[in-house]
Amino acid sequence: MIRRFVAKRLLTGALQMLGLTLAVFFLVRLLPADPVSRLVGLNASPEAYKQAQRSLGLDKPVMVQLMDYLGIGSETGLLQGDFDVSWVTSAPVLAEIGASLPITLELLTYSFAVTLLFAVPVGVASAANPGKAVDKFVFFYGLFGGSQPEFWWGLLFVLIFFANLGVAPAPLGMISPLLSAPPKVTGFYTLDALIAGDFRAFLDILQHLMLPVLTMVFVLSGPVIKMVRQSMLRAQASDYVLYANAAGLGRKTVTRYAMRAAIAPTITLVGILYGVMLGGAVLVESVFSLGGIGQYAVRSVLAFDYPSIQGIVLVITAISLLIYLLLDILYAIIDPRVVYT
Repeated sequence: MIRRFVAKRLLTGALQMLGLTLAVFFLVRLLPADPVSRLVGLNASPEAYKQAQRSLGLDKPVMVQLMDYLGIGSETGLLQGDFDVSWVTSAPVLAEIGASLPITLELLTYSFAVTLLFAVPVGVASAANPGKAVDKFVFFYGLFGGSQPEFWWGLLFVLIFFANLGVAPAPLGMISPLLSAPPKVTGFYTLDALIAGDFRAFLDILQHLMLPVLTMVFVLSGPVIKMVRQSMLRAQASDYVLYANAAGLGRKTVTRYAMRAAIAPTITLVGILYGVMLGGAVLVESVFSLGGIGQYAVRSVLAFDYPSIQGIVLVITAISLLIYLLLDILYAIIDPRVVYT
């Protein structure tokens, strides 16, 4: 049953990817901008303009451009795993995405891990003490933490912990400029440093990740805490929890039963937030000069770099669809009431 469900979801995802590919391809070409003028300059001669247009393939009809991009009738293209080359750097788009995407994934993975470690106990404690001090604190924190944009918190944390207290490194990327980055194996700086046995670089990377992760946790923990609290309150009011209390089961046992039902909506929320923040972490990446996929996307849009824009959208969409598939499977493992269809 699960194989049929996964196969159905993969087929649906493939159709969604195809539709999104076509939509992005045509939408970027509807933008009121001329990428050729952006590359050669507004004062370029007509001959230089036409030569640049030919080199980019923009002199061809749109449908021919689409066939070339998809790789239909040619040895290179999207169907062959070729995302084309960047119009700005002339480097393969897939290689540039491979250099920037792991930075964002590393930041988000650590941020959400810390968020869950903090938010789940706080949300459970809030639900166990409705109307008391801890519950009021959670309500205030949820509103306060999400009321300002994340880049503002990032700047504030830099001011406090780096400029004033001096306990955090300068926001100059993933590693100190005085140290060499570990050899790339996984793309995750911390894992690559451990694989290389470079513990000095590992500790330095952790220090540089401290403030970005703190910023993300401060913003993300608010909605996660509220979701845990609301889910726990609903679970505690359910019939099976009321029966467990009436049967005289211990408080820890009843809480564990309630948490199993309450954690599923929380995991769903975390998965959705993870997909959203893949492209939405650009402001945090900019504040700390991390060079993640968000910054790469902004640079590509500002330069009207069509191949890069298309590649970024497709990669982020593919990761998001994979996350949602894993969430559905995990949801069914946690909650046995879920039935695959």
